Amino acid sequence: MRPRILLLGGTSEALRLARQLGPETLYSLAGLGRVPDDLPCRVRVGGFGGADGLAAFIAAEGIELLLDLTHPYAAQISANAARAAVLSGVPCWALRRPGWQPVAGDDWREVEGWDGLSHALAPFQRPFFTSGREPLAHLHEIPAHQHWTVRCLQSEPAPPRAEIIGARGPFSLDEERALFARIRCDVLVSKNSGSQATEPKLQVARELGLPVLLLRRPEPAPATRSFCDLQTLLEALPR
Repeated sequence: MRPRILLLGGTSEALRLARQLGPETLYSLAGLGRVPDDLPCRVRVGGFGGADGLAAFIAAEGIELLLDLTHPYAAQISANAARAAVLSGVPCWALRRPGWQPVAGDDWREVEGWDGLSHALAPFQRPFFTSGREPLAHLHEIPAHQHWTVRCLQSEPAPPRAEIIGARGPFSLDEERALFARIRCDVLVSKNSGSQATEPKLQVARELGLPVLLLRRPEPAPATRSFCDLQTLLEALPR
C-alpha cells in the first residue's frame, strides 16, 4: 500500500506523476496557470506559510512522504520542503532534472541574477524573455534602444516597446520558428530548466545564430533521495 504522499508540483513531470497516483496523494500547486480537474489524486492550490506551515500541514494530514517536483529555479519552495521534512520527520524525495547542455553552434552565456542579465543585455535591441514573470517587474526599465518580448503563463497589457505573450508549453519547433521570425529577436533569455517542452526555442536560436543568456541555476536543496528522471522515482515508490 502506498504511503500518504504530498506532491509539490510545478513541472510537467509532476503532472505526469499526479496522473499515475491515487487518492492517497495530495497534489499541491501554487495556482499559476490552469489547475487540472481530471486527476485521480486530490489537488490543493496555494501556499503553506513557509517551512513551519508546511511541516504543520504534513502533520495534520498524516503525510508519510514528501515529493519535491517543483521547478529547478523554485529555490525557496525546495528549501522549505527540505526544512519541513526535517521538522516533521518524513522523508523528502526530489526530482533534480538535469539542465540543458550546449552543442556545436550554440552561443550560451550564463548570467547571475537580474543585475547580471541587465548588463549582458545592453548590446542587444530585441530580447526575447522566456524566463518567467520576473521581467514584468522591470518593464519600466526598458532602455530606449530596446523592445522586449516576454513570454510567460499569463498575458497582460504591455507598455510601449514591449509585448507580453501568455502561453504554456510544449511549443513545437515550427511554432517557435514562426514566433522568432515575427518578433525579430536578437537574443534569447531563458532559465536552464532542462524541460523538453520548451527546448525547441534553443534549436531555433542555434539555427539563427542567436546568443542565449541563461540564468544560473540555484543550488539544489538537500533531499533524503534525489532522482534524475521520473521513471526511476516512480519505480522507487512503495506499491
